[in-house]
Amino acid sequence: MLVGPGENAGVIDVGDGIAAAIRIESHNHPSAIEPAQGAATGAGGILRDIFTMGARPIALMDALRVGPLDDARSRWILDGVVSGISSYGNSVGVPNVGGELVCHPTYIGNPLVNVACLGLLPVERLVLGRASGVGNLAVLLGSATGRDGIGGVSVLASAGFGSGGDDPSAADGDEETAKRPSVQIGDPYEEKRLIEACLGLLDAGLVVGIQDLGGAGLTCATSETASRGGVGMDVDVSAVPRREPGMAPFEVMTSESQERMLAIVTPDDLDAVLAVCDRWEVRAAVVGRVTGEGGRLRILDGPDGAVLADVPAASLHEDAPRYDRPLAPSPARAADAPPPAPADAGADLLDLLVDPSWVYRQYDSQLFLNTIEGPGGDAAVLRLEHPTTGADTGRALALTTDGNHRWCALDPHRGTAMIVAEGVANLACVGARPLALVDCLNFGNPEHPEVMWQLSQSIDGMADACLALGVPVVGGNVSLYNESQGHDIDPTPVVTVLGMIDRLERRPPGVTLVVDGLLFLLGARSGEVGGSRWAAVRQGGRSAGTLPALDLEAHGAVCRLVRDLVTDGLVAGAHDVGDGGLAVCLAELVASSGIGALVEGLDGHGELFGESASRVVVCAPPGERAEVARRAAAAGVPVAALGVAGGDRLVVDDLVDLAVEEVARRWRQAVPGALLGVPAPLG
Repeated sequence: MLVGPGENAGVIDVGDGIAAAIRIESHNHPSAIEPAQGAATGAGGILRDIFTMGARPIALMDALRVGPLDDARSRWILDGVVSGISSYGNSVGVPNVGGELVCHPTYIGNPLVNVACLGLLPVERLVLGRASGVGNLAVLLGSATGRDGIGGVSVLASAGFGSGGDDPSAADGDEETAKRPSVQIGDPYEEKRLIEACLGLLDAGLVVGIQDLGGAGLTCATSETASRGGVGMDVDVSAVPRREPGMAPFEVMTSESQERMLAIVTPDDLDAVLAVCDRWEVRAAVVGRVTGEGGRLRILDGPDGAVLADVPAASLHEDAPRYDRPLAPSPARAADAPPPAPADAGADLLDLLVDPSWVYRQYDSQLFLNTIEGPGGDAAVLRLEHPTTGADTGRALALTTDGNHRWCALDPHRGTAMIVAEGVANLACVGARPLALVDCLNFGNPEHPEVMWQLSQSIDGMADACLALGVPVVGGNVSLYNESQGHDIDPTPVVTVLGMIDRLERRPPGVTLVVDGLLFLLGARSGEVGGSRWAAVRQGGRSAGTLPALDLEAHGAVCRLVRDLVTDGLVAGAHDVGDGGLAVCLAELVASSGIGALVEGLDGHGELFGESASRVVVCAPPGERAEVARRAAAAGVPVAALGVAGGDRLVVDDLVDLAVEEVARRWRQAVPGALLGVPAPLG
């Protein structure tokens, strides 16, 4: 780990002189008010977090959560969010390689838009967001400052949403309509020029430190860079380029106008800096100077003008208040009896199928032509090339994003640990070992003791899983006050896990089957349905029951086995058992390959729909069956032969008998059908 929590992004040394920068952030409330601009500027902000470190962004992922798509406003939000992410990422030229889509009533009025970004840099180009050198200059790069986004963080992130209005295309009532000016307006073409200018400045060694302007705009950027460097800074608010007349100094300092960076440069390098910016048509203006001054941030109206503010820089950064809020466990949920066995498990399975490929088709996943495994698999896979020379390393990076509000609503500690475990399993299915994790913690109002308890428990669960599985947490984001109409969202921690494929000798097998392939279940069998999506749907969308046990040591053994099987080319398909249980896992294998399967010997509907962790289904070609079983035994991992792939039907004992065509049709049409007004299943 080269850079951990506290900077703009975490940075990991991945060998061959290459470092990877990774970050995840939320833009939830802005996306609820103005879905397209809220999501677009969320993508823009995460891109700046990456190239602030000296890295070129190479991939985006998004984790989207909205209300059910039979709700008109939720459809409007999803359509706008996807449009915003697509227009920004595609225009800047960064591929979107995957993500999640969940539709559930807990997110009505308060969607979650979490965006992750991965970038690469030569190790020697790493730069930090800190100021140093008394007399050095603070140069503002990029767009002029406007009134869009003024106080965005404080206005949009410090309160939930009230009762809504009647217009589905309007924000949720007059209160939210009034917040619209706090949503930033993005310009992806300005961002593209800014990326190239900043990387050019870094390659030329012209920057001492650099920081993007995100939350609280210049106030945050100047105080953070000064505080991290242990210095002071004088800022001339009159020198800031503006695109609107009559802006008050506080508006200039708190505006969150997009596509802006603050670079710390020496006076001797200023002309060279301006020349690079001129080449890329990027505006540049000296707006401040590094001082000793006991680490004080002073805001001046003119070089020798009045002092408008004079505070310790650290008071706005490291010395910010730390709250010890009351914690109280969430009210115990009634111990409902498990749902009865379904009259038609096949019909229940069809209702659980959701393929978010409509979302992915709005994005370009092949920019840079390094995407080996794109949206729709267990994890995205990107060829690892040197960011400067373009030399192929023979290795690849894998990336996955995971979350599950149902698990965390029942048990935020174990639920979050299960999410981390699922991320590691997803990487194993493409042959990758985990390198690092970043998290986005989406919770309700922390002034409610039960929400603060959920947050605390979730962090502990993540820590336990990461320690057991050897995954460092290198950064993250916290999004609080996610509540609408007086109801907190279910706790929704989201993790993005970065992995390494050490030998890229073949494309990962993917979520697929081959005719006559033997289906093996790797991992302990279980029939527990507590916390499962099937149980929630059967109980009106309400999570109930007790989560299955999680053995992290056993989970690690399963993941290592799967990774080795994939790396050595012994399996033709691999898919982890997660959301929707074994039923959805088998259906997705069938739908994506167009090949049926005959599965026998399950222990009823519980094993079919339960979501116990540490289980992976692999498809072994006829010639590799014995070796797969031998390796599982040698690794101490339980293995069971489920059945054989082939034919045009998915048959599971006497529980399910469906045509492959019907499975594939329901899977692929769930999202576009819902957007056209056909009711969507619960997420």
